[in-house]
Amino acid sequence: MRFFGSPRWTRCLQVSYMALAGSVMLASFQLQAHAQGKARGKERPVEHPTVYRAIQIDRLSIFYREAGPKDAPTLLLLHGLPSSSRMFEPLFSRLSDRYHLVAPDYPGFGHSDWPDPKKFAYTFDHIAEIMNHFTEALGLSRYTVYMQDYGGPVGFRMVLAHPERIEALIVQDAVAHNTGLGANWKTRRAFWADRASNESALRINLLSLETTRTRHVGNDPNVERYNPDLWTDEFYFLNQPGQGDIQVNLFYAYRTNVDAYPKWQAWMREKQPRLLVIWGKYELSFDPSEPEAYRRECQRPKCTSSMEGISRSIPQRMKLRSSSGAS
Repeated sequence: MRFFGSPRWTRCLQVSYMALAGSVMLASFQLQAHAQGKARGKERPVEHPTVYRAIQIDRLSIFYREAGPKDAPTLLLLHGLPSSSRMFEPLFSRLSDRYHLVAPDYPGFGHSDWPDPKKFAYTFDHIAEIMNHFTEALGLSRYTVYMQDYGGPVGFRMVLAHPERIEALIVQDAVAHNTGLGANWKTRRAFWADRASNESALRINLLSLETTRTRHVGNDPNVERYNPDLWTDEFYFLNQPGQGDIQVNLFYAYRTNVDAYPKWQAWMREKQPRLLVIWGKYELSFDPSEPEAYRRECQRPKCTSSMEGISRSIPQRMKLRSSSGAS
């Protein structure tokens, strides 16, 4: 793992990025501590168990996971396509003794309500607005935003709307530069330009079983490390009634993210936020130049970047997806 930035700043970050990055990496392997504890016939008691709740936000039921002491630094974890907060479950088990963790499901995802796309605007502006209302309802006034995939466009909108709430940013395979969109975005850009003519091709490109598998495996030659339940569960979720239309509508709105990239970049250049970037070596959805693009935006020592030689979403190897909602 390569880190860029001043050791002095890295040590003084309120969120211990090295600890977090290490925990994320541990979460990607099905591993030692639990197995060794069982071998000794002992299991450490869970001091801060995860709780699963729902709250009414803008007349929608928004599901979320929460763990850790509420007086600890807060991490707001924003999931990707078409994941749910369940993708962060491994991090909850490893970080809840040090951090207050909150991970919501967006409308149309996971256990949150799935309003009819004919009556509900599935846009990133709308979802970010609801997520801001969610944080206000929970009384979250200061937090670090963890943004994975779709968590990027949701999170950056939240950042620009309320920069005073942001302690730091953690980016995991989320793009903020047009150059970061990989070669397979040709079909997707065509869909943005002419939805009617290209929607059929987009559905195959975005929602097929092959694409669903690729989101997890990328071009990693060590495919035996991946549990196939990851993509078969996700594919089942994508085939639930209404899900295809929800995901296609939201992806059509993704074009607005490209237009917004310069605003996000300008904010980073001006504010120089505390930043950790985590990327997968075998990521195929986005261009591998993207982590360095973030580094160029943040020139000050507070900005830290890393690239790890494993697959796209680092927690995904242990990620279990819900059949009712599962990048």
